[in-house]
Amino acid sequence: MNINESMIKPAKRIQIVQIKLVREKSMLYKGRKIRSPLDAYELMQEFLGDVDREHFIVMCLDTKNQPTCIQVVHIGSLNASIVHPREVMKSALLSNAASILVGHNHPSNISTPSTEDIEVTERLKEAGKILGIDLIDHLILCTDNFTSLKEKGYI
Repeated sequence: MNINESMIKPAKRIQIVQIKLVREKSMLYKGRKIRSPLDAYELMQEFLGDVDREHFIVMCLDTKNQPTCIQVVHIGSLNASIVHPREVMKSALLSNAASILVGHNHPSNISTPSTEDIEVTERLKEAGKILGIDLIDHLILCTDNFTSLKEKGYI
């Protein structure tokens, strides 16, 4: 049986890559360590500033609960943000985080968690268990207040 030259597939090129966490900028945190949801809220508020759309952020922590990095995972519309555990865990893995805190602002200034907020928290908690990265809390940030989903019993 003759093999037709056109039936032989060319070799597949495989990319050799290196994955890095790239620092864009930095900020000082005088508290050094996250001891409470209030500490996390204050740091996240300082990081976000006065944004007009929903921002979902992940704060990576070392074994002493000291923040090592913060990343904006997604910027949503005025009232929605789509978050996938894969995107949240990326910076946690690359920064060798022991745990993470996540948070997002509600531009409506109402800190009541939505059904989607609770579902995302559950998915992140499960993903963290698989990867060995604890989800410490999920905060919903408003201008003058916040809600801790851990304190509400969702974590």
